[in-house]
Amino acid sequence: VQLQASGGGLVQAGGSLRLSCEASGRVDLRYGMGWFRQAPGKEREFVAAISWSGSSTYYADSAKGRFAISTESARNTVYLQMNSLNPEDTAVYYCAVAVFGSNWKVRTSYGYWGQGTQVTVSS
Repeated sequence: VQLQASGGGLVQAGGSLRLSCEASGRVDLRYGMGWFRQAPGKEREFVAAISWSGSSTYYADSAKGRFAISTESARNTVYLQMNSLNPEDTAVYYCAVAVFGSNWKVRTSYGYWGQGTQVTVSS
């Protein structure tokens, strides 16, 4: 199983980025996927998750109203559209495959992780 995340970069405060994560190999996506992030010196934290049907989405309070998670099942890909970015969003963003269909906000609900993509927001 491989998860290839992309789309990170440097953006000014107020700007937008769209992250992508494509899953390949013998991966079971039926429980959905999620995005986490880790800033320097901090724990990895939940950002957003989505059921593979796309019917259910979950967001951290910090992401609500600014970020949108979506899937493209034909490409085994999950996206994270991030708008109104601020310097506090600076982190390495990781995508992950859920192995349970509940407790979306905890890391132990995910069995496979991507390599991460750096997002840097300048003030």
